[in-house]
Amino acid sequence: MPAPAVAHVSPAPAATYTISQLAKEFDLTTRAIRFYEDCGLLSPQRSGRNRVYTARDRTRLKLTLRGKRLGLTLAEVKELVDMYESPRDTEAQLRKFLSVLAAHRAQLEQQLADLHANLDEVRVHEKEARRLLAEGARKKA
Repeated sequence: MPAPAVAHVSPAPAATYTISQLAKEFDLTTRAIRFYEDCGLLSPQRSGRNRVYTARDRTRLKLTLRGKRLGLTLAEVKELVDMYESPRDTEAQLRKFLSVLAAHRAQLEQQLADLHANLDEVRVHEKEARRLLAEGARKKA
């Protein structure tokens, strides 16, 4: 009997990570990673008492941190990350993402306007304080 033309090759094991590896890679504390677990953003498997994170968990953590950098809430991040995991209609996912980004942009623009107004007020008070100091110095001279 001839040998098979293609030998059966078992698939490579999926990449897994420990909590320490992820903490080091993303410059986080293990406590922060456990917090993201508590929020439902990560769901590691268990090997005894140890957490075993998959490539999926790593990607979700990466997306979580990206969302945080954008200033999104963890609830918003979770909703978006959960949507992207489903192979359903990507148009709905993208529309939701745009909606969240638009709301966040509006909030940031309002904060920026508030900061500009606050800076203008600080400048007015600085100018007045300098004027009063100069006036006081002239009276003493």
